[in-house]
Amino acid sequence: MTAAGNMEFVQRFDQAFAPVEAAVAAGRIPGGVLGMIDRDGNRMVRAVGLAQKIPVTRPMFADTWFDLASLTKVIFTTPRILALAEAGTIDLDARLISLLPDLRQYDAAAWERKVTFRQCLGHQTPFPAVEPLYTYGRDPDLLRAFILQREWRAGPPVYSDINFILLGFALERLTGQTIRDMDAGPGFAFSAAPDQAAATEDCTWRHRVLSGEVHDDNCSALQGAGHAGLFGTAGSILDFAEGLLAGTGAAERSIALMRTPLSATRTHGWERPYDGWSGGNFCSPGTIGHTGFTGTGLWIDFDQGRAWTLLTNRIHPTRHFDSGIAALRQTVGDLVNRA
Repeated sequence: MTAAGNMEFVQRFDQAFAPVEAAVAAGRIPGGVLGMIDRDGNRMVRAVGLAQKIPVTRPMFADTWFDLASLTKVIFTTPRILALAEAGTIDLDARLISLLPDLRQYDAAAWERKVTFRQCLGHQTPFPAVEPLYTYGRDPDLLRAFILQREWRAGPPVYSDINFILLGFALERLTGQTIRDMDAGPGFAFSAAPDQAAATEDCTWRHRVLSGEVHDDNCSALQGAGHAGLFGTAGSILDFAEGLLAGTGAAERSIALMRTPLSATRTHGWERPYDGWSGGNFCSPGTIGHTGFTGTGLWIDFDQGRAWTLLTNRIHPTRHFDSGIAALRQTVGDLVNRA
């Protein structure tokens, strides 16, 4: 690592952090943490703003824990499914019923019984985008049975949590454990100490400000699921990204599949660059990324040997507010990658 190279990295980071500071100053988000690494060993993490503003005030720190929301899909569930495929335990083109034979078990011709692991990873199924499963009850076992037996309305392929909820069920069947009883991975967990976590929403049905417990309503009702529920820090996310960049964080074939397109916008588990995507306009074609509803995101540019994570608590204290998170993510990505 040369001094000039390190200076360029610091300058790039400083430029990318400026819009995060501006978003906090403008009251768009309570706080945020930006982290960035490259293949040369450079790493920076910086925090700004508040981790919580009601009913108490707490500052944001570089090591604040975040509810990662849908980053769970790519940091927890996708690597485990791909590792099982690498080991020959599952065939990605096999139907989910090879592990979930009771999926729509009362209708042998149901379309749900034809869905494959690969289709779920790439969100290429007819499952609906959003479903308030938590409104059907809080018994996690009964709710799992309901999800498996429900006659789902079919539509065009869209990004759907149901795909990864079902992949999570498959992991549970294989291991005999609930997801919350599984190892979350180095530096990750399925909850966090409330005073060390970025607060999320003042939940209207749990009647409290959430901090250190999962925000996602369906994951909460299921008491752990494959689409959400993972907690981590900027440091743990950068460690994960560093492993993928170095080729040591997963099998070579698994990393290749994470980068292999399944559609114009998606790979196995991840998003890939397209016009208007969250990573901005200057990513190389060899970039993968994903975002989380709570205000989180991770992007890994394999061609340029760089990764960055932007973590915010943009839904604190409510999701019903235009935080400008989409534009902020794109702006940060552009400044991280601009020559």
